Amino acid sequence: MQDWVKKLSLFRGSIKTLTLMGFGLVALPLVFALLYSANQVNKLSQQGTSAIFNVAELVEVNRQISQAQSRLERFAGQYVVLKEQELLNQYLAQRVLLDSVLTQEFKQYNDIQLSELIATYTNKIVEIDQLIQSTPANLINLNQVQEHFKALSQINQKISLHSNQIINQQAKGMESSANEIKKTMLLSLLIIPITLLIAGVFIVLITRPLKVLLGKIKRLEQGSFQLPITVDGSAEIKEIADALELMRSRLHILELQKSSFIRHISHELKTPLAAIREGTELIYDNSVGELNNDQQEITNIIRTSVSRLQQLIEDLLDFNIVLDSTSLQDAEVINLNKEIEDALALRLLDVNRKQLTVSKDIAQLSLQCNRKQFSVILDNLLSNAIKFSPDKGTITIKAWVEYQTLQLSITDQGVGIASSLFDKIFDAFYQGATEHNSPIKSSGLGLTIVKELLMRLNGSISIDSDMNSPSFTTFTISLPKAKLLSPTTTSMLEKPSL
Repeated sequence: MQDWVKKLSLFRGSIKTLTLMGFGLVALPLVFALLYSANQVNKLSQQGTSAIFNVAELVEVNRQISQAQSRLERFAGQYVVLKEQELLNQYLAQRVLLDSVLTQEFKQYNDIQLSELIATYTNKIVEIDQLIQSTPANLINLNQVQEHFKALSQINQKISLHSNQIINQQAKGMESSANEIKKTMLLSLLIIPITLLIAGVFIVLITRPLKVLLGKIKRLEQGSFQLPITVDGSAEIKEIADALELMRSRLHILELQKSSFIRHISHELKTPLAAIREGTELIYDNSVGELNNDQQEITNIIRTSVSRLQQLIEDLLDFNIVLDSTSLQDAEVINLNKEIEDALALRLLDVNRKQLTVSKDIAQLSLQCNRKQFSVILDNLLSNAIKFSPDKGTITIKAWVEYQTLQLSITDQGVGIASSLFDKIFDAFYQGATEHNSPIKSSGLGLTIVKELLMRLNGSISIDSDMNSPSFTTFTISLPKAKLLSPTTTSMLEKPSL
């Protein structure tokens, strides 16, 4: 079956041609089965109609024979008793009518036993005729006539019984025909799985290259531009694949240019910035002489601006990781607890400066992921939580596994975020409101970087926030390929210190 599908998949026709072929091959057996079933039902209908007419006619004939025989017996008895010629004439008229029924109505039934019974019945009537017409009226014995008619009634009863047998045979014949048609129609139902199979083959032929294309598009969406796009399929599919390949090559060139530009400009900015920062620190610390209050304030402004510029350059370097798709292939198994501890260590000064408490409820688990990108995600989420946390507040970190998917949440006790801003905060360079005297400044790229990296790692991020008292904000990320190492968790409440 798979070989057949594979051979058909080499068909180079258009999707329109494949669709028409599939529809034709699916409809053809169904139409054949429908026509055959309709023909069989028509035959059964005709047979049933004929049987119904035959039964009705046979019943009517038996009724006429019985009535004619009853009249014949009555006129014969009256003639024997009263000896009137008029009664004999009426007898003869009924005799002619009975002969007509016996000779005309039973001709269409090709039944030997019925023919023999009719012949016996006719012979018996002839005997009665001879008795009545050949014997003088005054010599005819009424009892003798009655005995003859009694024998005639017995023959008539046999005719009626045999007629019922004929009716039953026709009913059984109809039932047998109906059962045969039923079996035939049940067998014709086997065409349905055949048509479904044919439909399935053509669905695979049409959707398989589309699924391959979807995978290629998702790879482009994740920023992987190295592998060329080639797809076998119909003419339309190949045209789409060629267009995607052209787009991929251009995007790859643009990505390399962007990454190179950011690396070079960041390097060129960091070198003079380091000298400016060092000189500013020397002036601010009065290493080259005492400063008056105005000079001290100006120096502090320069020092703060240089720190913010340095943070912006570092964020641009992190954003370059998003643009650099070459690192996407460097997935490895990492220990979540160690990564979180390392991320907290990098932010230890900021945590101590605001006297924050870090609460951790982290399962012992591993994650197959790009270590560098995951560390950038953690660092940005932690720095965001620290920036918006009030002094002496608590940051809660939780991690667990659901269906081999990591669920990591970081909660701060900041002022919260309005639900109308949930989508906007992921825009580049967007900065939420912070405390007026907050020493931590940002470029507004942190959450943008987080969302982009999670998208490339097939992950997602969600927000839960409340601006009422007590206010909080929780960012929860989901990443696949997580594995629980042990059922125990690291649950602790600590205040980091130097």
